[in-house]
Amino acid sequence: MKEKSVTGKILTFVCVLLIVEFVCSLCLGKYPLTAEKLLSGDARAVRVFWTLRLPRTCMAVLGGFGLGAAGMVYQTVFRNPLASPDIIGVSSGASAGAAFAILFISAAAVPVTISAFAGGLLAVVLALCLASLAPKSGKASVVLAGITVQALAQTLLMILKLTADPEKELASIEYWIMGSLSGVTMSKLPASAVICIAGTVLLFVLYRQILILSVEEEEARMLGVLVGKMRLLVLLLATLTVASVISVTGLIAFIGLLAPHIARMVLKTNNSAVFCLSGIVGGLLLCAADMLARSVYPGELPVSVFTSLLGAPFLIYLMLRREERT
Repeated sequence: MKEKSVTGKILTFVCVLLIVEFVCSLCLGKYPLTAEKLLSGDARAVRVFWTLRLPRTCMAVLGGFGLGAAGMVYQTVFRNPLASPDIIGVSSGASAGAAFAILFISAAAVPVTISAFAGGLLAVVLALCLASLAPKSGKASVVLAGITVQALAQTLLMILKLTADPEKELASIEYWIMGSLSGVTMSKLPASAVICIAGTVLLFVLYRQILILSVEEEEARMLGVLVGKMRLLVLLLATLTVASVISVTGLIAFIGLLAPHIARMVLKTNNSAVFCLSGIVGGLLLCAADMLARSVYPGELPVSVFTSLLGAPFLIYLMLRREERT
């Protein structure tokens, strides 16, 4: 009972922190917004709020939540503390899809977003199909298939870069890969938000089965879980969630890796509360990184610059902590 009370207080605190960060993000930028400007009906302030600041901040919170929650799922299912969307090729597939759209369709936001989403989803479906052909299907087969697909997608991406115009198309591809929320508008938000929210809700509902998937397959079958079908469903849901985010924002480094570790360190357990906390921490990290991206430099910096600055030292800390335990 005491443990539940502590968990509830921690979740309440981080939710309040997220709300405060959300409000700060709405106000911060090249054109600062205040309640006075908005309430007085200042036309420019209202336009900036609705067309730029609100969709961008919503995407930062929702996207961070989705990446954090999906990261928790990948790490639990594969029993790998370094598991992330890269492990089954979704990030590489999305990059190749975005590059294809920039080169052969249009560099406009809508075609690039749709193509990146399709590329990420196609890469994961291909990885799962390859894994199913293995004599013994299991976690190792999925990981190996994901690495194979990731390598193929990276090769395709390099070929596309070689054929790109260095001054225009190549720059667009590289900027997309670095990740940014600057292009998020109200027209892009609904589809991404619906898929992200639906994916995370379904993953939360299935979280008991996800925990069972983390044990040995024979034990999971004895507990009544259809291991192969459930793993396929869970990975597809997590991939849909990730793809819905990165197809709009570009690649966002480390959020899906960091958030689950921070959540486990805080709650010291692996239940559904950790799943929720992982999503909230992901939202906090991405929203904070986005605020830094548009405030520390006159021009806007890629979000992944700041998520990587957070992620690299944290990985070193985890490595040292693990060595101390051994």
